[in-house]
Amino acid sequence: MRILVDGDGCPVISLISELASRKNLELIVYTDLNHQHKLDYGTLKVVDQGFQSVDMILCNNIKSGDIVITSDYGLAALALSRKAEVLSFSGRRFNNQNIERLLAKRHRQLKERKRTGRHTSHKKRTAADDQKFKKALLKLINS
Repeated sequence: MRILVDGDGCPVISLISELASRKNLELIVYTDLNHQHKLDYGTLKVVDQGFQSVDMILCNNIKSGDIVITSDYGLAALALSRKAEVLSFSGRRFNNQNIERLLAKRHRQLKERKRTGRHTSHKKRTAADDQKFKKALLKLINS
């Protein structure tokens, strides 16, 4: 079992690194040149910037049984098709039962943003959010 992380915008990299180290799991964080990360444990793969560059390289390296951490619904769908377990930065587990609904929601929101020019704002991350993520990741690792 490996943990593969979509590092672009990931707020829980240090937490993932800590858990992977403690459980002695291979960790690979993928990011583009625009993001600066420092890992205490694991491998950092930096790729050229470009539309979906991180997602495509990460996807091409997924093996069955890997844990993929991303909040990108498209990447989550691709990871599920490769028999990976997928977790969002908030601790939501993606699966074959919820991914189609989430992709449809993303499509509706994109259409709305194009129509109105408005973007939704995200809530500020809290310590409780980190604990929820940690609990979900440990559950996946230990299952």
